[in-house]
Amino acid sequence: MTPLPPLDAQWLRSHPLPEPDGASDKNSRGRVLVAGGAEFVPGALRLTGEAALRAGAGKLKMATVRSAAMSLGVLVPEAAMIALPAQEDGEIAAEGADILATHLSRCDTLILGPGMSASAQTDDLVARILSAMEPPLTLVLDAAALTSARHLQSAIARQGGRVIMTPHHGEMAVLTGRDEAAIAADPAAIACEVARRFNAIVLLKANQSIVAGPGGECLLHEGGCVGLATGGSGDVLAGIVGGLAARGADPFTAAAWACWVHGHAGRQLASRIGQIGFLAREILPLIPPALGEAARS
Repeated sequence: MTPLPPLDAQWLRSHPLPEPDGASDKNSRGRVLVAGGAEFVPGALRLTGEAALRAGAGKLKMATVRSAAMSLGVLVPEAAMIALPAQEDGEIAAEGADILATHLSRCDTLILGPGMSASAQTDDLVARILSAMEPPLTLVLDAAALTSARHLQSAIARQGGRVIMTPHHGEMAVLTGRDEAAIAADPAAIACEVARRFNAIVLLKANQSIVAGPGGECLLHEGGCVGLATGGSGDVLAGIVGGLAARGADPFTAAAWACWVHGHAGRQLASRIGQIGFLAREILPLIPPALGEAARS
């Protein structure tokens, strides 16, 4: 098999991020809506939302179940809050899609899924959001919203490459119907296949991550570390992806830069704290300097 092109400093130099000019305001820097969480998992959205702001987005809204919305809003005072109806188990009810749909025209990127659980209600919620989407909105599907995508291939494909999917190997197994051993045996081929079938960007997360696009473009990132295999780390990564897309990066570039920045921040924490034991929230303040280092490299 031909070696994949590396996602490294040279690639980043060749694919710079859009930079705001001195006249930019918070709206022109990018508006992000993060939707997810549940009554008993409200903190995931804090990680995702702050990561989007740390990646340079100018404006943040967060949507979660009504019982958690107030406390989350206090925890992240930079964000506006949207309260959504809940099911009996504390998960977002499918009719929450109707509320979210009214906000889609006022955001550049929607990040859907952090902190949510897989269910038929989640499948319905994601389907209804996809039917309400209009260009040029970018959609980042993460966690439970991502596994719902297995039923929604044609709806995602119709979005014209504006959907970014961020599975780990377990979620990719659900998405494809293959087992995790098969995913691990040939992650690049499977990521490229899914990107082509769904007409979407795929960021397949692992110690060696794959970024694949629907046109056959594919990159290998080998800069991860075992410490990033911790609760909340993927929520942070989804936020970086969404923040960069909201700033104006095309979906493939946003996914690739986010993958590199996330890995770089993890390596920095590993050198300061230890290979394991650092927390996902400790990645957040390292995002801006990592972006700056990448831009200068």
